[in-house]
Amino acid sequence: MLEIAEFVPPSPAPLWKLVRQAGVNLAVGGLPFDMLQPGERVCDYAPLKRMKDRYEEGGFALKVIEARPPLNKAKRGLPGRDEEIEVVLELLTNMGKLGIPVWCYEWLADFSWLRTNFATPSRGGSLVTSFNIDDVPDDITSNPPISEEELWTNLEHFLRKALPVAEKAGVKMSMHPDDPPLSPIKGVGRIMRSVDNFQRLVDMLPSASNTITLCQGNFTLMTDDLPSVIRKFGSNISFVHFRDVKGIATNFEETWHDDGKTDMLACMKAYKDIGFDGVLRPDHVPTVEGDTNEDAGYSAFGRLYAIGYIRGLHEAVYRG
Repeated sequence: MLEIAEFVPPSPAPLWKLVRQAGVNLAVGGLPFDMLQPGERVCDYAPLKRMKDRYEEGGFALKVIEARPPLNKAKRGLPGRDEEIEVVLELLTNMGKLGIPVWCYEWLADFSWLRTNFATPSRGGSLVTSFNIDDVPDDITSNPPISEEELWTNLEHFLRKALPVAEKAGVKMSMHPDDPPLSPIKGVGRIMRSVDNFQRLVDMLPSASNTITLCQGNFTLMTDDLPSVIRKFGSNISFVHFRDVKGIATNFEETWHDDGKTDMLACMKAYKDIGFDGVLRPDHVPTVEGDTNEDAGYSAFGRLYAIGYIRGLHEAVYRG
């Protein structure tokens, strides 16, 4: 059955206590960048075990790693890409040894998730992030343009190396969509930006380890019927980001979980219908009174509202 998790950093923080007080004891975590000893890499068994142990000491079971070692050479097909991929292979192997079942990754070349305003006013004076394609700076990347087909070719090269290792380790590689789902952006192609392209992904190399992170904020910009897309992909979904937006892919803003364009109750019903048994976490919450906007989209107090809202939907669907 679907379970609620939360993204919490590997280092203990007040957020840990708030999340536990809200009834969540499943963690989506990062990588052990801050606990490496001389000669260690973030993919090595020892630092990963220390990180997992730290979560467990804080009362959390680590269900997903949602952080990536450098992969831009692999995405662009540049010299050194196979060395980057080797780090991923070691990461997947050691995740399997430690019983961490899902690795959330993405195929965004040059720059990650993109927003052009991190303090857009929302309900009651709260703040959300937003995006307008007209406001993307011209100097967002210094690299040359790259086409979508080049990205597909490089992704296939990566998956042909990584999927057999993931399968052997019992780890699901969970592809996050492009954020925003647009292509190109300043000459940089984007491929994980449509329902059809995600179908191409899972068809390209069918495997129980070739799966999808259903990030609702991105997918709802790809379709007018998100529940049907959830049902379409079914068992291909291994991880969920439960969030919402208003607008279109070229001009949108994040919303409170109960104030976006999506029927969130219908989505929760769809996860039940497909028998989704992974974890779901809230994502990109508003910054509210009394909290800081220093880490826009990830304020502590906004998460408490999101967790409560999601828990209510969960109980309505799964106990009904």
